[in-house]
Amino acid sequence: MKPEMITLKHGDTTIKMPASQLAKLALASTFALVLPPAANVQPIVPTNIPAFGAEWPGQGGFNGGLVAARGDVPAHYLIIAKSDIGDHEWGGRGKESGATSKTDGLANSEVLQSEGSHPAIEAVAAYTAEGHQDFYLPACAELYHCWVNVPELFAKDTWYWSSTQRSAYYAFLMYFDDGFQGSLVKGNELRVRPVRRFFI
Repeated sequence: MKPEMITLKHGDTTIKMPASQLAKLALASTFALVLPPAANVQPIVPTNIPAFGAEWPGQGGFNGGLVAARGDVPAHYLIIAKSDIGDHEWGGRGKESGATSKTDGLANSEVLQSEGSHPAIEAVAAYTAEGHQDFYLPACAELYHCWVNVPELFAKDTWYWSSTQRSAYYAFLMYFDDGFQGSLVKGNELRVRPVRRFFI
């Protein structure tokens, strides 16, 4: 059976096509006018992201760079508090802690808060900036991320605690002068710098 044909004329132009094709074309044109075509939608690209190490207005600190998604944690920017909050003991010397993640300082900090007797975490938990109360003590990999991206934001003559336990007696630390990471007895008072996550 031959398809029903329709002829369209406009000036000197003539188009002849099957009626079913014209109906599909008409529907597609109608939807294109009513709904934005998905193929032409451009992803939103943030244009107001400060440079590494620059203050991020409204976020409580400086841009520490983009952290790739890992496990259940989506990609995010690491916001570094504007200043150190003193020297504090890691705490819990001689006791095993569940704060053993090398990459997730927020999870470590939550564990340490629940365990109690960790002065560094208590200081971080009390810290707020620009209305944000979700700061935490960075894990050892997050401190290394800071050294790679913004070492100029940290003192070069002292050690910084991470939230990552190494053993019942030791926790990981970072020295920003040369990027050395090691561990020290939890009873020592080392520098503390809070960070938080900003998801875009």
